[in-house]
Amino acid sequence: MNLLTSLRYLVALNEHRHFARAAQACHITQPALSNALRALEKEFGTPIVKRARSYAGLTPEGECVLVSARRMLREHALLQQELASRAGQPRGRLQLGVVPTAVPVAARFAAMLQAAHPGIAPVVRALSSQQIEEGLENLTLDLALGFTERLKKGGPFAVLPQYTEQYFLVRRLDKPARSQHGELRLGAEMAWADAAKLPLCLLTPDMHNRSTVDHAFKQVGVAVQPVMETNSVLTLALSVLAGDMCSVLPGALVGAVRSQGELEALPLVQPEMRTPVGFLHLAATRAPPALEAALVLAQDAQWLQHAAQHSGSLKP
Repeated sequence: MNLLTSLRYLVALNEHRHFARAAQACHITQPALSNALRALEKEFGTPIVKRARSYAGLTPEGECVLVSARRMLREHALLQQELASRAGQPRGRLQLGVVPTAVPVAARFAAMLQAAHPGIAPVVRALSSQQIEEGLENLTLDLALGFTERLKKGGPFAVLPQYTEQYFLVRRLDKPARSQHGELRLGAEMAWADAAKLPLCLLTPDMHNRSTVDHAFKQVGVAVQPVMETNSVLTLALSVLAGDMCSVLPGALVGAVRSQGELEALPLVQPEMRTPVGFLHLAATRAPPALEAALVLAQDAQWLQHAAQHSGSLKP
C-alpha cells in the first residue's frame, strides 16, 4: 500500500462526499478507491469510513486520520517544491482561493506571479468566504483573497491588506446615450435609497457581498426585494447587459466590464460603503517556495498600486 496515495484518496472522498466523484477526481476506478481505503483501515486497525449504501461520512477515528492526512500531504508537497526549486526560481502549484467579486484582481495577480516565476502554476478558485477560511485551515488552500473585516482578532490568519471595495449602481444606457468611445460611462453619484427603487439583480444571501449591500440598504431604512438573484458574478454582469435590470457591483467587477460602452456606473453614496480586501494565509505554517514568492508580490508597491487602480476606485 502506498500510504500517501491512500491518504490522498481519503482527502478526495471527504472533499467530494461521493465515492464515484472522488474516484473520478483521482483518475481511478471506484473499486480501486474503495480497496485503498479498506487497506488504510487495515493499516490503522480501525474503521475510517462509515459504511452505508452511499457515502455517510467518516468515523471519529477517520476524522483524526483526515487531519493528519492533510498535514502529511502538505508537507510532502512542500518538500517537493523545495527540492524542485532553486534560489530565485520557485516551482510548484499555488492554490489560491478568492471571493467571486475579487476574481478580476486575483486573475491579474496570478498572471503577474506566473510571468515573474514561470515555474509556479497558480490554481485560482472562486469560493465563498466560509469556504476560503475552511480551505486555509484544512490546508487545501495556500493563499486567499477575501474580506478581512470578517476575521476575528487573534485568529489563525495573517493578513496582507490590498485595496478597499467601493460600490456602484450599474445600469444599461439607452442607445442614444451610449458612450461614443466604446467604454463604460462613469455617471453622477446615486444615493442607496434611490438605487433601491430600481429593478435589481443581486448576489444570493449566502454571499458576503450581499450582506454588505443589504446592510447599506438597511441603513437608509429600505428592505430590497431583488427581481433576480445569482451566486455568479458573471451572471450578475450579463443580466445588466441583457435586459432592463440594474445591479450593485464593486469596483473590481465594474473595471472588468469597462469596455462595455452600453453600461453606466454610478458611485453609491449616503451611506459611504467601503469593504477592505486582503490576502490571507495561515500564520503558523511554513510557507513553500511558491507561497513565499506570492507573498513577496502581494507586498510589492507596484502591484499594490496596480490593484488599487483596477479594483477599489474608478476614474472617468
